[in-house]
Amino acid sequence: MFLCRSVNFCVYLFMQKIKFKIVTPEKTLFEQEIDQVTLPVSDGQVTILPGHRSYIASLKPGEIMFKADDKEIAMATSGGFIEFNNNELVVLADTAEVASEIDLQRAEEAVKRAQDLKNEKVSLSEQEYARVAAAIEREAVRIRVAKKHHNKHNIKID
Repeated sequence: MFLCRSVNFCVYLFMQKIKFKIVTPEKTLFEQEIDQVTLPVSDGQVTILPGHRSYIASLKPGEIMFKADDKEIAMATSGGFIEFNNNELVVLADTAEVASEIDLQRAEEAVKRAQDLKNEKVSLSEQEYARVAAAIEREAVRIRVAKKHHNKHNIKID
């Protein structure tokens, strides 16, 4: 149950937007006002609405889902950090990709190559193993987000 101090306060809360920005090391991918966002963080998932308390967290590989003007947009991310303060959310992502732009075949091939590499080398150093495991996880997230998005929008996947 949602309680407001007054009708005017409720209207104010529902009219607010979040200034949302996703930045990767290469470029700013997205900058727009949105209604809400759900992010994969180290403790699970967090949904941020306008008026949320200040929040900082590490971003883990997974799906970022946000709503802007009754439109849902999904992105795959490989991790990073988020900071929310005064209705401004900045996502510093290692990588991020809009679900509709993910090349599913390429992602599946990348997972296969990484798994083959992992199986080929009998003894991987800890560093090599971590790099291969991270590549497998990153591509698996891309595949999961792409399949979910494509199925939701009735896009045929070969």
